[in-house]
Amino acid sequence: MPKSKRDFYEVLGVAKGASDLELKKAYRKLAMKYHPDRNPDSKTAEAQFKEAKEAYETLSDPNKRAAYDQYGHAGVDPSVGGGFGGGFGGGGFADAFGDIFGDIFGQGGRHSGPQVYKGADLRYSMDITLEQAAEGYTTQIRVPSWSDCKPCHGTGAKPGTKAERCSTCDGHGQVRVQQGFFSMQQTCPKCRGTGEYIPKPCKTCHGTSKHKEQKTLEIKIPAGIDDGMRVRSVGNGEPGINGGPSGDLYVEVRIKPHKVFERDGSDLHVQLPISFATAAIGGEIEVPTLSGRVELAIPEGMQTGKTFRLRSKGIKGLRSTLVGDLFVHVLVETPVKLTDEQKQLLQKFDDSLKSAGDKHSPQQKGWFEGVKSFFS
Repeated sequence: MPKSKRDFYEVLGVAKGASDLELKKAYRKLAMKYHPDRNPDSKTAEAQFKEAKEAYETLSDPNKRAAYDQYGHAGVDPSVGGGFGGGFGGGGFADAFGDIFGDIFGQGGRHSGPQVYKGADLRYSMDITLEQAAEGYTTQIRVPSWSDCKPCHGTGAKPGTKAERCSTCDGHGQVRVQQGFFSMQQTCPKCRGTGEYIPKPCKTCHGTSKHKEQKTLEIKIPAGIDDGMRVRSVGNGEPGINGGPSGDLYVEVRIKPHKVFERDGSDLHVQLPISFATAAIGGEIEVPTLSGRVELAIPEGMQTGKTFRLRSKGIKGLRSTLVGDLFVHVLVETPVKLTDEQKQLLQKFDDSLKSAGDKHSPQQKGWFEGVKSFFS
């Protein structure tokens, strides 16, 4: 017996006195997690799946469990002697495993007859403005829809003919496939789970029984929605198979870049260019917001990079009761294309500043002092 073989109760993560139901639940959870179909390229997952299978196969059988509880692995391993061989023991493993395959493949282990499947979901991309995202937006869109094919009356068969019972699955919609130690049910590859085969498909719908059209839907975009979020329209996807429910339509929202604002969650940011004169002597500046214009007082001596925070001038988030803020970032604009006269006046002004020492340029003074200390 390999020394690395773990205790079966430890493998399933249950106590030694666990009930049959607890064993079954624990095994189903592990089998769903480590099943080879869900982990096609993982040797580790395959080994864990086999380990869990062996543990459950043993503990779900009363005789094997009694022998294991008394003698450990030696009581159930034929290679050691005294083990209990043969089959899966009363169908305990098969019962749990059939249920597991029902969860993985969308079908019950004991179910017979055509399988019902939900239709595929559809996705629609919608571009909206920042204002529409903030206030909410209602619009109409055109999306695919399906109705019963008129020539074949929704049967999928050529007029004058009809579907026949599938000879591969005998009308059950499923076939049993043997894989190693166990067998599993899969959707019949010939009839695709319908239980019927159409020898002469309708030329209009090609056997699908549906005719693709277009329909108009009203879509409501809620206020506060952000870029990349989706709005779900239930039942407006592709039709289900064998009478299954239709899929859903997901409208993915993309917010167009704004000429003035940048959005960060519920907050907005705006760049505010001001003149050199306004930055020096101060003044009143109109600042745009989504709800109108507001006056912002610029104190004298304003520097580039200063940020003002206007509370509750942002956006109310989709799942929030609070409104975000507007951050105004000041950008002092340097004059361009000056006339000779303007240049002379500006030079005189600069000379007057220099004659007063460093009191008008504290940042420049500090910067030069830092440079001198760096090179000293």
